[in-house]
Amino acid sequence: MKKLDLENDKIPMLIKNFAIPCVISMIVAALYNIVDQIFIGWSKAGAFGNAATNIVYPFTVIALAFSLLIGDGAAALFNLSLGAKNKKQANKSIGNALILLVFISIVLTIIGIVFQRQILSIFGGNPKEIECYNYAREYLQVICYGLPFYIIGQGLNASIRSDGSPKYAMIATVVGAVSNIILDPIFIFVFKMSVKGAAIATIIGQILTFILSVMYFKKSKSFKITKESIKLDRNICKKIISLGLASLITQLAIVIIIAVANNLVGKYGYETIASTGLSYGVVTPLAVIGICMKVFGIIVSIVIGVSLGGMPIIGYNMGARNISRVKETIKYILIINFIIGCIAFIIFEIFPTLIINIFGKGNSFEYLEYAKYCLRIFLGGIILTCIIKSLSILLQSMGSSFKSTILALSRDVIFFVPAIIIIASVSHSVVAMLWSAIIADTLAFILGIVLLKIELNKQKLKDFKV
Repeated sequence: MKKLDLENDKIPMLIKNFAIPCVISMIVAALYNIVDQIFIGWSKAGAFGNAATNIVYPFTVIALAFSLLIGDGAAALFNLSLGAKNKKQANKSIGNALILLVFISIVLTIIGIVFQRQILSIFGGNPKEIECYNYAREYLQVICYGLPFYIIGQGLNASIRSDGSPKYAMIATVVGAVSNIILDPIFIFVFKMSVKGAAIATIIGQILTFILSVMYFKKSKSFKITKESIKLDRNICKKIISLGLASLITQLAIVIIIAVANNLVGKYGYETIASTGLSYGVVTPLAVIGICMKVFGIIVSIVIGVSLGGMPIIGYNMGARNISRVKETIKYILIINFIIGCIAFIIFEIFPTLIINIFGKGNSFEYLEYAKYCLRIFLGGIILTCIIKSLSILLQSMGSSFKSTILALSRDVIFFVPAIIIIASVSHSVVAMLWSAIIADTLAFILGIVLLKIELNKQKLKDFKV
């Protein structure tokens, strides 16, 4: 594999080489949950199974959040260190990240196994909805056993990309996802294992990704795992966590959104009346919001993939103080993600029924009606969302972890959570509360542009320090 020259190669070519494999990796990673949802929707579990996976989904996002906290943070520090010609720090960033990933994976696995009932309750699981709750408990039990492989595999993926091997990182993720796609229908329909079968197929794919990611250490280009590099260094760990904090916040924000939305659905679902005169209930909005979040996740994965593709370029050139290349990279990435947002917006507004029908058959009129509202309103600000997510990662790549964290928090927590709680509380409607997303997108977009301008002006005035 040819090593890319981050200092001299043309920016569009570098973005293409880094971003395309990264986008594929991110999409494939998102497909783990979407594929499960599609096959479950067509199984006997139907909407109850989809609602169940939506209840469990936030816990898997928490696992991914801590994986990216360490993985993305280490990758950012690695590239900044290489640009500053600090090879020792570059090695330690990867070695320390590996140990941190192992520790975190063990802790979260224990939490998932011991506190299953509490986890389901936090994310909207109600024992009174017997069928849905039992499916959720079954799915969570299996998923927990695959968490170590999932956390370590996803965390190492960022380091592999930053080492100049985005294609290998892509292959490691694709192999796991393809196996999940193949095994899902086998376990669900052939072995008639329903929701449990989907979970088993998922963890098998995660194990394959983990194995390939670990194997990369034998062929790494710019780092080497040694006894010295894996010895935990407090300063290195602090830098990793600082630089990866935005990735953690971005993922945890998804958890907060789903948890709040699921609980509001449980409170106001039966009070919201559809055009047929019947209430939407709880299971229908839970299933639909879960599907919308997964579809949203696909678009965000593409945007994050493009943005992460620029991370090695920006990080290296920030370390080398080549600000003009940093600005050029940012310009190209923002343009690409704006176009992605426009395409997604058109699809959501024009073809909502087509999208929702992918996830199951025989849906009620109320189900389809709420799905249209959800796709058109809840995801109506997708263009702004794409820019916001992109800006957060770009700021992270520039070493501005504080601004990146603030922006990551703003859209999904600072603006969205109060908005959805206030609107739902006033209207008692699970339809009206969907408008909170557009409000949050607008405010966070304005903040993101301001933060980027401040950071670019700052970099002109003083030297950047790793």
